[in-house]
Order: sequence, then structure tokens, then C-alpha cells
Amino acid sequence: MSERAALRSIRALALDVDGTLTDGGVWWGPGGEEWKRFCFADIMGVARARRAGLRVTLISGEDSPLVDRFASKLGIEDYTKGCRDKAAALRLFADKHGFALREICFMGDDVNDLAAMELAGFSAAPADAQPPVREAAMQVTGAHAGFGAVRELIELLLAAGAAAG
Repeated sequence: MSERAALRSIRALALDVDGTLTDGGVWWGPGGEEWKRFCFADIMGVARARRAGLRVTLISGEDSPLVDRFASKLGIEDYTKGCRDKAAALRLFADKHGFALREICFMGDDVNDLAAMELAGFSAAPADAQPPVREAAMQVTGAHAGFGAVRELIELLLAAGAAAG
């Protein structure tokens, strides 16, 4: 299958959070609060993907309330936090919504994302992902994590005609 055909068959997008939707940094306040930076270009990209009919899920290794906040803001109903097996989470998401794994695109940045990337029909990584992840990805964005990498991927998917069918 050609890359364009693979992209066109995508009906869902699964995203790692830290190091993919964020720049991977974390700020801790004196009271223990945790802060992370999200990019508005990525936020708009996720909104555009959802409007186009793509189902979006977040699969995060962290158990952060900021994942809840991001999902709530964007109306993302499916998300997994504190995930130690992202491939299993991807399978559960696919089964829940009746997707074939080849219909899901997964974007991640670190070695704990590799198994899910291998299962997905299309895989992507930000420009600054760890070297083994960049090597495994079908698409590496020009943008860095937390600086429009997710938006770049979504625009690629939309340009190819990916959407829920």
C-alpha cells in the first residue's frame, strides 16, 4: 500500500502527550503543582481532525490531571493515563470503536511508544523524538514536539483525505 493510500485509510489518531503534544518539559511549582506547555497550533490541529471526523485518543504514560484538562478542553472522550502498555491501550481503543489497527495513526516520541507505533497503520514522530523512534516512524515531522508537530501530522492526514468513513 502506498503512503498516500495508508494515510487516506486512517480513521483515528492516537497521540502520546508528553514529548508529542508538549515539548516534554515540566515545571513544578513550590506547592507541588505541575505545569506543561501545549501549543495552540496543535490544539487547532486536533480540533480540525475532530471536525473532519477523525476520532482522537490520548495515550499517556503519565497520570497527570493536565491530560484530563486537555481532553476536556478539546472534547476528547477517549484517553488513557498512567499507561504502561501503550500497544494494549491502542488495541482496546480499536476494539471499543470497531477500528482495524491499520485505520489508526499513532504519534509518539520515546521508546515506550514503539510497540504502539508498530501496531498502528501509520506511525509518526516529532523531529526531536528519540533516535529509535524517528527510525521506526513512517513520518517524522519537521516541527518539534510542543511546537506544531501534531498539527503538521494532522494537516498531512487531512490533505490525504483521512477521515471517519
